[in-house]
Order: sequence, then C-alpha cells, then structure tokens
Amino acid sequence: MSHPVAANEVKNYEADDISQYESEQQLEKYPSTYTVGCPPRKRFLKEFADGLKETFFSDDPLKPYKDQPKSKKFMLGLQFLFPIFEWGRNYNLIKFKGDVIAGLTIASLCIPQDIGYAKLANLEPQHGLYSSFVPPLIYAFMGSSRDIAIGPVAVVSLLLGSLLQDELDPINNKEEYLRLAFTATFFAGITQALLGFLRLGFLIDFLSHAAIVGFMAGAAITIGLQQLKGFLGIEKFTKQTDIISVMKSVFRPFPHGWNWPTILIGTIFLVFLLVAKYMGKKNRKLFWLPAIAPLISVVLATFFVYITHAERHGVQIVKHIKKGINPSSLELIYFSGPFLGKGVKIGIIAGMIALTEAVAIGRTFASMKDYQLDGNKEMVALGTMNVVGSMTSCYVATGSFSRSAVNYMSGCQTPVSNLVMSVVVFFTLLLITPLFKYTPNAILSSIIISAVIGLIDYEAAFLIWKVDKFDFIACMGAFLGVIFASVEIGLLIAVFISFAKILLQVTRPRTTILGNLPRTTIYRNIEQYPDANRVPGVLVVRVDSAIYFTNSNYVKERILRWLADEEEKLKNKNIPQIEFLVVDMSPVTDIDTSGIHALEDLFKSLQKREVKLALANPGPVIMEKLHASEFVELIGNDKIFLTVGDAVMNCAKKSKEDV
Repeated sequence: MSHPVAANEVKNYEADDISQYESEQQLEKYPSTYTVGCPPRKRFLKEFADGLKETFFSDDPLKPYKDQPKSKKFMLGLQFLFPIFEWGRNYNLIKFKGDVIAGLTIASLCIPQDIGYAKLANLEPQHGLYSSFVPPLIYAFMGSSRDIAIGPVAVVSLLLGSLLQDELDPINNKEEYLRLAFTATFFAGITQALLGFLRLGFLIDFLSHAAIVGFMAGAAITIGLQQLKGFLGIEKFTKQTDIISVMKSVFRPFPHGWNWPTILIGTIFLVFLLVAKYMGKKNRKLFWLPAIAPLISVVLATFFVYITHAERHGVQIVKHIKKGINPSSLELIYFSGPFLGKGVKIGIIAGMIALTEAVAIGRTFASMKDYQLDGNKEMVALGTMNVVGSMTSCYVATGSFSRSAVNYMSGCQTPVSNLVMSVVVFFTLLLITPLFKYTPNAILSSIIISAVIGLIDYEAAFLIWKVDKFDFIACMGAFLGVIFASVEIGLLIAVFISFAKILLQVTRPRTTILGNLPRTTIYRNIEQYPDANRVPGVLVVRVDSAIYFTNSNYVKERILRWLADEEEKLKNKNIPQIEFLVVDMSPVTDIDTSGIHALEDLFKSLQKREVKLALANPGPVIMEKLHASEFVELIGNDKIFLTVGDAVMNCAKKSKEDV
C-alpha cells in the first residue's frame, strides 16, 4: 500500500510536533483515569454454551415459552409449526377479498407458466400443474410469508432437468427419469426441512448476492436459448445447455428446419407479452395486465391453431395433458438401489438453490411491508411441502419472484392467496386440461422467454461493478460458467468464488497506519484522512480483523513491513527513527493461540530493533486470553492502554524522558 510522503517531510514532522503538543494539552486537561479491564474468566462449558446459543439460537426462540402454562406452550408450538393459527385469529372479510383477487390473478399467470416449466424439467405438462396444487396448499398452512407465491420456477426447473438428464435419458428411460425426479424432490424437501429444524439457515448466505445475480442472469439466458426449439419449431435439438451447442442446433437446420408458421405465432404473442409487461411496469394500476396476458395468449393461440389446424403445417402442439388431480407417487420414490445416491445429490443441490431463491424473495417483500420473516420457519414449511409434493407427483416447488410480485401488487394479505390459487389449479386439473390439446409449444416458449427476461438484473450487475470489483468477478464467473458450460458448472463457480472471497478476507485482513487528526486526540486512517499527522517516533497500526491461525503470520509480517517502510523513509530524510509501535486492537474481535504466538514473535522482533510495543483498547475476549497466556506479563501491564491517544501520549512522554 502506498504512503503519501510530502517533499518537505521534516517540516511536516515539525507540524506534527505542534499537533502533538496540542494533543498533550488536551490530555492534560482531560486525563484518562481508566485502565483496560479484564473480565472474570468464564467456565469453559458456560462459554461454549453461550457461543452455541448465539450461533444457532440468536433470536431466542424459546423466550415466548418461558413462565407459560402447558396449554399456552402447546398453542405456541402449534403456531410455530402452523402460523395459520396465529394470523388466522385476526382474519376478516376485507383480507379475504384481497387474497381472493390476488389468488385468482396469480392462478391466471401460473397455469401457462407451469406447463412450460415442466417441459424445462423434461417432465410431462401435468406435473407442472400438480406442483402448483399440493405445495401451495401445504404452504398456506405452514408458511409465514404473506406475499410469496409457491410453484415451479424456471431456474430450478432447468437445474433439475439438467442434473436429471445427466443420469437418465428422459425419452428412452421415461419411467426411471420420473422416479428419479420424485426422489430428488423428496430429498430436496428433507434438506430444506432439516436446515430449518437444525437452524442452519445461515448456510445459504454463503452464496453471495453477486454470485446469485450472475447465476440467475446466466440461467435466464440459458432458459431463453432452450426455448428457441419451440419458438422456431425445430424438431432435433441438442440436450446440452451451453450457448455454443445451442447456437449450432439453431442455425444448422436453417432455413428449411425452421417452421415459419410457428415463428409467426411465437413472435406475435411474445411482442404482446412484452408490451403487456412494459405497460404493467409503467402504470401500477395495470398490474393485472402482465399477470393475465399469458393466459389470454394461451387461449387465443390455442383457438387459432384449432380453427386453422396449424398442426398439419408443422406447428408443434401440447397434444395431451392428463386429466385429474395428483396421483400418489410414494411407491415411485427410490429408497434403495443405485439411484438413491443420485437422487440425494440432485435433491440437495436443487433444494439449496430453491431455498436461496425463496428466502431471498420472502425477505424482500417482508422488508417492503415491514414485518419479520423467520427464515428457519420458512425452511421447514418449504421442506415439508416438497416432501409431501414428492409423494403426490410434484417436482421441486419454491417461491416464484414474478408470481410473488404479482401477488404483492394484487393486494394479497395472507398466504390464503396461495390457497385460492391452489383451488383454481385443482379445478383446472379436473375440468379444463383437455382444452390445452391444441396449445402450440411456441406460445409456451414465448411465455417462458418473457418471464425469464426479468431475471437479468443488469442494473444490479452495474452497481456491483461500481461498488466491489471482486464481487463483479464472482458475478461474471457464475454468469459465464452457466452460459458457456452448464448450470452445474456455473453454480460451482459461484460457490467457489464466494468461498474464495471469504478466505481472502480472512487470510489477508486489512491493516492500516493511523494518524492524529489536528487539534484532537482522535487517530484515524491516514489514507482516509490525509490531514492526519504521524506522531514523531511513534507508529500507530490498526488491525481490522480477528487474529486467527489463518492470518496470524500475515498480520505479524505486515506490521513489520509497515515498520520497515516507515523507518526507511525516515532514514532517507534524516529524521529520528521509530521508538514505539502502537497496535490499535479495537476491531480485533477474537484471537487464538496462533494469534498470541504471532504477537509474541512480533514483540521479540521489535526488541531486536529497539522498538517498544504497546496495545490499545483490546476487547474483553482479547484481554482474557492475553492474561491467560501471560502475554500481559511479557510486555508489561503498563503497555496496554484504553485508547490510542493514551498510548501515544504515554510513549511520547517516555521518549522525552529518555532524551
């Protein structure tokens, strides 16, 4: 790190002397009467229990149960598992009206989307509808978010389909593929529920926001490219998801392999959907327009194909959606055999991504409506609905951002809107599915393309670039990994870069030189405050991190390099050398044995250079460990100060006494 050194260094240090004199006057006027205290040492078991509680039970979930009768405790436990018993007590007709309108609106959006998303997962269309019937029904009773809309989503559908087809061919091994999909859904639910019960929800935070932005954008482009098969009416299409393979499949059959009536249908309705979305975004009163536009498109396109018999001219249609509600699939789940391990692996990956999306959506709308969302409770609800869903012919369902946004703008009040949507889907499965026979695949492709465009958040990517370049690398790494390799590779890159950033920050913490702000006893970073003056004969360094075995050696060596750099500058200017090194320990939240050993090595190295070490404002945990390791006795209790100002003043006085 560079150190701005003025050409007239000697004059600056004379100015520093004046500033130091002013600081001395201030301290003499307000002398410090406090010394750094050391808290009483806790018993190991008590300390361990407190740490465990803060990690897993920081919200103190058992607090409401204290001093309550058994009947009250039972009711509170019931409300924890089924929040409907909590908010249901205040439910009224006004809220029901808002929920019905919202539920009908999102139902009109989800029905055509579900049919398309099922195709993304290489499943039959009815499985998409199944997944918007049972899971939302379960979530309405167990979920705590008022705004989230449950069902299949594009990214999870693509991820699940990609992972499943790596193991089995969805056409040649149709039955085994379907069984593996249900198995993966079952273990996705088990993963989510366990994370909630064990209060391990913080694990999903290891995937950074930047990585999620890049991953979602890459997945959106990949999904859009996959829809070119239906949009252009291409019969033979690659199973690979990378952009190069897809582009080859698109342009190799051009122009004879493209079906122009299909392209015409797809283009007309894609323009209609995008215009509807634009109008809804510009005018909030027209929020219902982009919500109902997909259903209108499906009805019009289906009617057009039916009366013109466009299927005879190469326009591909849905043909058949199985009528009736969800059949049981419990007996189809693999609980043993070679596919069990594969189902577990796919389920964990899909479950984590689904969980990340749902919790992010839930927190977003909770903050907009100013209410608290219990992440662990949400995980239990999402996990339970997917476990039950896997037994009723559903695949992985989660919170949909587009549907949740429509749900929010439609005036939803409670999770009852999911219940209303579920009822609409129920009647659709019972009565309406035969009417989708002539629905062209092109319209489903248009609906999916218009839906995933919203996942490309270029404004967030630009902000990431402005704020943190390393975050932008994580964002672009995930993005390029998805579009040029595969969804799995993009996900791995996102996780790898997120962990790499954490490791870099842990192993290479920031250390800075502090200077005295003129006419104060405050010491701040000299790069942030160029007017801050260095104190003659004293070097003040701040360590901005806990000191652990991962960074202890680096911290020691970095401090010594700061000292060597400063001494070299002073030597070249014929200015007195550094006599005291003050380490500001205020940001240091913890230290382990390796960190204490590094401080001991630093102390010995400074002794050889005839430089004295002082510490400023170590916290209670640090002081406890410094006393236990006898480091305080090593450097002397008089070398530990309450503030940097106290330390510098003491060092300056000793320097004068030595002269």
